[in-house]
Amino acid sequence: MTTHQTALITGAARGIGAATAEAFAGAGWTVIAVDRDEPTLSLSGSRHRALRVDVRDPIQIRRLIEVVGDEPQPVTALVNTAAVQVTRSLDETSDEDWENVMEVNVRAAFLLARGLASSLARQAGAIVNVASVHALATSHSMAAYAASKGALVCLTRALAVELAPIGVRVNAVLPGAIDTAMLRAGLERGRGRGRSSGELLRALAERTPMRRIGSPGDVAEAILFLADGTRSSFITGHSLIVDGGALACLSTEVTT
Repeated sequence: MTTHQTALITGAARGIGAATAEAFAGAGWTVIAVDRDEPTLSLSGSRHRALRVDVRDPIQIRRLIEVVGDEPQPVTALVNTAAVQVTRSLDETSDEDWENVMEVNVRAAFLLARGLASSLARQAGAIVNVASVHALATSHSMAAYAASKGALVCLTRALAVELAPIGVRVNAVLPGAIDTAMLRAGLERGRGRGRSSGELLRALAERTPMRRIGSPGDVAEAILFLADGTRSSFITGHSLIVDGGALACLSTEVTT
């Protein structure tokens, strides 16, 4: 295990991705922050890099892999947080909506894993895919998003089996309700009915056993744990749920 640990984090401009970049940097990792919008992170130190890459584009992903391959410190962890969410009914979900969700949420993770597997193997590295509780239980008007996150969980298991012999661990984190711009926008589109995102978040928190919405930092710490081979060296093919107990509670029960 190398003492110089480098994490490539997609979707790093905001939300869970930005919090993850901050968490890794705080733990002493070198961070390569990747996003369609150039990440503007408050990471101190010249060792960190921010790269503008649209992960919907396989050509840009290939170029990213080439750039990362030229880095003096090889990638130790690949963290796929980049995601898009479509909150539309089946009839309203267009072909383009479906393709966009699958390209960002699934294909990009596959292409990056394939392209970086040999490099990760040399570092006894890890891949952490950020899926969602929607992979296991979902709600109205989430067909494309739920399908993509379910596919990402299946991809995680398949990669874990295939890459274990070369020393690469692959796990997923499944966040529940996390206070991000994506969650707020999804709530307003799906259940808004004139209520503010703050009101919708408070109502959601009341239905969560821990009585709060998660923060991006809550998820970032789970990702860091699974990426760190000194703390999770015998964990692979696992899905770690970070949802405040939401999936543990029957939907027919009233939480107290």
